Amino acid sequence: MRTEVLTAEPVQSRRKPRHWSDEEKAQLVAEALSPGANVSAIARSQGLDPSQLYAWRRKALSSGMATPLTEGSNAPVKFTRFDAKGGSMVEIVVGDIVVRVGGNVDADHLTKILRVVRTA
Repeated sequence: MRTEVLTAEPVQSRRKPRHWSDEEKAQLVAEALSPGANVSAIARSQGLDPSQLYAWRRKALSSGMATPLTEGSNAPVKFTRFDAKGGSMVEIVVGDIVVRVGGNVDADHLTKILRVVRTA
């Protein structure tokens, strides 16, 4: 007589959706954009479906809020904080492009301009 023992895993109930803060999303997207990154492994290590991380990454790239890093991009990045005064001219240098704006420029409009400049 032959006997077989069947084992079964209990069916897991659907887990509660997790809310990801903008900072958490940004950190995961930055990690996913680093050279040689395995997006699926990064997502799974955080308990996130890989398709969700791919979607966040795609959205960040298409909006111009992020750019993929390349192996040769070890040049230091410099940031300067400034407070524009009414009527004063400000120069913003992005790579080899210089954007000159007055202190009364609308911040949303300037953001759109800089996104276009970054993709040029």
